Amino acid sequence: MTAVFLLYFFGRTVPKKVEDDHAGHDHAKTSAPATAANNQAVTLDFPTMLGLAKKRLNTQQLQKVTEWENSVVRGDVKNQQIQVYRKLSAFWMDTIGAFVPYAKYIAEAAKLENSEKNLTFAAHLFLRELQTVSEQPLQVWMAKEAKELFETALALNPSNDSTKVGLGSTYFFGGAGNEAPMRGIALIREVVEKDPQNAFAQYMMGVGSTISGQWPKAIERFEKVLALEPQNLEVILRLADAYKTSGDNANAKKKYELFLQTVRSLETQGKFRSSPEMMKQIEDQIKLL
Repeated sequence: MTAVFLLYFFGRTVPKKVEDDHAGHDHAKTSAPATAANNQAVTLDFPTMLGLAKKRLNTQQLQKVTEWENSVVRGDVKNQQIQVYRKLSAFWMDTIGAFVPYAKYIAEAAKLENSEKNLTFAAHLFLRELQTVSEQPLQVWMAKEAKELFETALALNPSNDSTKVGLGSTYFFGGAGNEAPMRGIALIREVVEKDPQNAFAQYMMGVGSTISGQWPKAIERFEKVLALEPQNLEVILRLADAYKTSGDNANAKKKYELFLQTVRSLETQGKFRSSPEMMKQIEDQIKLL
C-alpha cells in the first residue's frame, strides 16, 4: 500500500509511461518493493527500452531524435556529446514524459562531466524511481545504474555520507547482482553510527528492514526519521503501512490521521497539493482500521 500512496502523492519525476510500454504493467498499481534477491526471468538493457520508447514517437519526433543521436562526429566531441545528452534528456522529459531515457541521458552527461553534483543527482533520480516500480527487472536495472553513478561520485568525494547511503541502498534492490545486501547495509550503518541524526541513512535502513520483512526494526527507523522531520509525508505513510502490516491497527490509524493532518497543514502553507482521490482512499483506510 505504501508504494501506491507514495506514487500517488509524490508522483514520478516525469509523467509515467515508457515503462508501461516495455513492461506491460500499470505502475499506478505498483506494490511495495520486491526483494532484490529474487531471480528475474528478464534482463533489461537500455537499447531495448529506448527502441520500445521510440515506437511512441511520430515521424517528426523520431527524425529529430535520430538527428541528435548522429550529430556528434568531429571537433570537441566530449562537450558536444554532453549537449546532445542534455537535449535528448529534455526531449524525453518535456515532450514524451518517459522516465527511462530521461534519466539515462542525464546520467550519461554526468559521467562525461565527471561532476559529483550531477552524478549524485542522476543517481538519486534512479534510486527514488526504482522504489515506485513493481517490475523487478526494471527495478534491478535502475539499481545498477544508480550504483555505478554513486560509485563514481564516491570516488570523487569519499567523505560524502549521502552518497555512501545511496550506494548502500542500491544493494537492497539488486544493484550489486547476486552480492548479499549486507554489504549495502554495512555502508549505511557506518553513516548511522557516525551520525544518528542522519535522516536519509535512518530512512534507508528502514526501507531495508521493510524489504526483509523486519517490521519492528522498520518502525523504529521510521519513527527516528519522523522525529527529525515531522512533516515528512513519505515517512508517515511508510510508518502507517508498517504498523498495519505488523498488526498494530491502532498506531496505523494514528499515522494515517497524522498524514491527513500534515497534508492539510502543508496545503495551508502552500507547500503541497494533494490528490482528492487518494485523500479519500486514506480516509476510507482509516475507517477500516
